[in-house]
Amino acid sequence: METKIPEQTELVDQIIDVIVSEGMVERDKVRPDATIESLGLKSIDIVMILTALEEKFDVYIPMDGPFHEAKDVKTLIDAMATYISKAKSSSPEASLGQETK
Repeated sequence: METKIPEQTELVDQIIDVIVSEGMVERDKVRPDATIESLGLKSIDIVMILTALEEKFDVYIPMDGPFHEAKDVKTLIDAMATYISKAKSSSPEASLGQETK
């Protein structure tokens, strides 16, 4: 499991990788303007994506809120990236990492 906070671009790329693998969609279709519906993602796919992100980034992601309400890829990725960044920056490991810099 990763413990560092990735750069925003790296984080977005990692989230897209998870959407592609867990949602079983082609990477070139995961564009910011694509809708969740156009990718064919169902509620269970979103749950699988969130679960995979929890494992990948070692954070708890609630299944409700902005993730559940997202209608397009940009909104979904932005919500995930923001949540993961906040969760990782407030974790004790992140605090320890910041103290040593």
